[in-house]
Amino acid sequence: MSTAASTESGRTPVPATGRAFLEVDDLRVRFPTDDGLVRAVNGLSFSLQQGETLGIVGESGSGKSVTSLAIMGLHKGTRAQIEGKIWLDGDELVSMKLEEMRRLRGSKVSMIFQDPLSAMHPFYRVGDQLTEAYLVHNDVSKAVAKKRAIDLLDRVGIPSPATRFHDYPHQFSGGMRQRAMIAMALMCDPRLLIADEPTTALDVTVQAQILDLMNDLQKEFNSAIIIITHDLGVVAQMAEKLVVMYGGRVVESGSVRDIFYRPEHPYTWGLLGSIPRISGGGDRLKSIKGSPPSLINLPTGCPFHPRCEFRDKVDGDTCVTEVPELLQVETGGHSVRCHIASPERQRLFTEQIKPAL
Repeated sequence: MSTAASTESGRTPVPATGRAFLEVDDLRVRFPTDDGLVRAVNGLSFSLQQGETLGIVGESGSGKSVTSLAIMGLHKGTRAQIEGKIWLDGDELVSMKLEEMRRLRGSKVSMIFQDPLSAMHPFYRVGDQLTEAYLVHNDVSKAVAKKRAIDLLDRVGIPSPATRFHDYPHQFSGGMRQRAMIAMALMCDPRLLIADEPTTALDVTVQAQILDLMNDLQKEFNSAIIIITHDLGVVAQMAEKLVVMYGGRVVESGSVRDIFYRPEHPYTWGLLGSIPRISGGGDRLKSIKGSPPSLINLPTGCPFHPRCEFRDKVDGDTCVTEVPELLQVETGGHSVRCHIASPERQRLFTEQIKPAL
């Protein structure tokens, strides 16, 4: 790959040819605190092509949201320590200056935040908050920006959009605020859309509508989507690729089909086993024993070993002393980070885990 000429800012952009649209390479994010160094993300890598949807799942504290904020450049100007590379359409984001990153936000990459009531300013009308982003990135009049905002409010299913344009966030229901957040994120037709728990606290009917809306808009704009969630049902409906995170690391990754039908990591088995079943009758939900690890004092070796029911399948104290590598299994693109040998994992899943799912 030839080296491109340096820009005025001193960065050397790399041509997108031969590189995925989004490529996260060995990302590490740490936060110094009075109690110690919080190692929120530890060596995360994944890639995403335009038009694809990637799901990132894991318990609270696994590093999902910290990863999304790193891609958005929202850790810049804070005490966060960031290492690794994030390539977006040929631009490297970790080393990018703050002002440059601000120009990309909204235009090339945008985010639907987890709580739209706190993400939207309570003192400004919804319409003004939508048009502000459009005016920053486009040399147009306020009238043109207003028309664009009303059109998008209509597209995302807000009734009487010309009237609701003038309302404040507290005058919207939870589902309508989420729709307004999606409209705000799409104002400048971003090529990458990050959705952080987009259906949290919404009833199931509104959840389905929001997910259908995101699918429809992706087909129209050919956006790449990262959906961050703890809900595997959302992932099954939305994504083609899946990353499972635990303790700031990827423990399993691959296609949604591989991970749903041929999962190989004990943590993934626990997540799948905790999904409620319509036909479950009076059975209690099966939870994963123990609690997520402290990101200040991560366990030695495999971070999941204190909660793993199958660590006796590994000889000696390897699970306690050595961090397992993320290795590809037989299925192309399917990788897992576990000391248990692959044939043994497959046997355990077939004989013990699968019958209970």
